[in-house]
Amino acid sequence: MLKSELLEIIANGENSGVEFKRDDMCPEQLAIEVVAMANLKGGVLLLGVEDDGSISGIERENLEEWVMNVIADKVHPMLLPYYEEVQLDSDERVAVISFTEGVSKPYVLRHKSREDVYIRIGSTSRLASREQQARLFASGGMLHTEALPVAGSSYSSLDHERLADYLENVLSDPDIPSSRDSWIRRLIGLGFMTEGVDSPVCTVAGMVLFGISPRRYLRQSGIRVVVFEGEGKTYQSKMDRILDSPLIGLWKVDEAGGRRLAETHFGLIEKLVDLIEPYISEESREIDSHFRRERNWYYPKAAVRELVINALAHRDWTRSIAIEIGIYSDRLELISPGALQNSMTIEKMLAGQRSPRNPIIVEVLRDYGYVDARGMGVRTKIIPLLKQYNGNEPHFELTEDYLKTTFYQRKREEG
Repeated sequence: MLKSELLEIIANGENSGVEFKRDDMCPEQLAIEVVAMANLKGGVLLLGVEDDGSISGIERENLEEWVMNVIADKVHPMLLPYYEEVQLDSDERVAVISFTEGVSKPYVLRHKSREDVYIRIGSTSRLASREQQARLFASGGMLHTEALPVAGSSYSSLDHERLADYLENVLSDPDIPSSRDSWIRRLIGLGFMTEGVDSPVCTVAGMVLFGISPRRYLRQSGIRVVVFEGEGKTYQSKMDRILDSPLIGLWKVDEAGGRRLAETHFGLIEKLVDLIEPYISEESREIDSHFRRERNWYYPKAAVRELVINALAHRDWTRSIAIEIGIYSDRLELISPGALQNSMTIEKMLAGQRSPRNPIIVEVLRDYGYVDARGMGVRTKIIPLLKQYNGNEPHFELTEDYLKTTFYQRKREEG
């Protein structure tokens, strides 16, 4: 690091990724700061700088060895920081310890036979709450929240007709359960139920995929749709509705012996597309040869469908809010709760890298044909479809709390 770069960092002060410390700190304090920043986005720890930004310099002998030993001994899993020292004009030296965001979250401080999880909030490092720890475990791929039990639910909370169709006609299972107990054992094996304290309960995956009324037990399930008149949020919306339905629709045998989705038993995806159709399309003024008016879509319908499926398949179930779709006069926005999983970034997502957060949900959606075998919908479907149809690309905004995807509208007919 150049001297000018270091002075600029110091001048900007402490933040979520920068911490100032004296070099006489105790080993646990050093480890806490490293753990907290590794659990966020990584950062820089400056030793020899006071809280107010004044430079006191480093005095501890063999500081690099001490730092590396502390991190090796007290930070778990293993983290490999970069250490350097910068000499200033005042003859003072500042140690710069930098490290990237950890890929094996959560990182913990090991001491006194305990493992404590710390997170970074602003310029301070704090013990993580139970909910915050769950998010770290999920982001590190160590916890699949879709397998968590849903309190208050039971076997009767699931749509038996849809489950039977899934086993018999989708999986072609030759041994369909014939009793309640055998059904429960099968559903536990599939990951749709799990053992509870007193009796088996549904998992998040089972409830979301096949629950009769998922939001009764899992308030963050479903999709909220809000439609506004203009380009910004207003107090009065044209529509504000939350859809509550299992993801999976019910398929019936038609007169020709084939299978079709029963309109009276649509899944959440089909219900959503039907609901928003009047707000993302309009009838053409031209009448075709069959005296019908075609619909002109502001966005490619297949891209909207893929966007919704991606959000439902990969959302963070530790977040207690529903997916939200906002429809404006010039754009469509979808907000999926939670950051991307397993150190995924927007760049990796656009390149086609895959890292499913909810493998059970993804696999069932794939069984029904909602998700293709490659699982690269953003790269192979959403972007090409929107580019070809509207001449623009989606915009992605990622924070610690959500991923927002924006589709910009196709030009409407003039006149």
